[in-house]
Amino acid sequence: MSEYAVIYEHGPTSWGAYCPDLPGLGVVGDTRDEVERLIREAVALHIESLRENREPVPEPASTVGMVEV
Repeated sequence: MSEYAVIYEHGPTSWGAYCPDLPGLGVVGDTRDEVERLIREAVALHIESLRENREPVPEPASTVGMVEV
């Protein structure tokens, strides 16, 4: 099992999330909980589709860190 980094962004009226290691994969929802569920489903479906089509599945390469200022 692989773990992919996910970036969550809170906008004025919605939440979004994307995976840097899976270009083009992103979701939008009303709440963070919704977006967490949607991105989990989207990653699983995306990887399943890549495998079914015999395309390479990118290895997780991104890491997440926080900077205190």
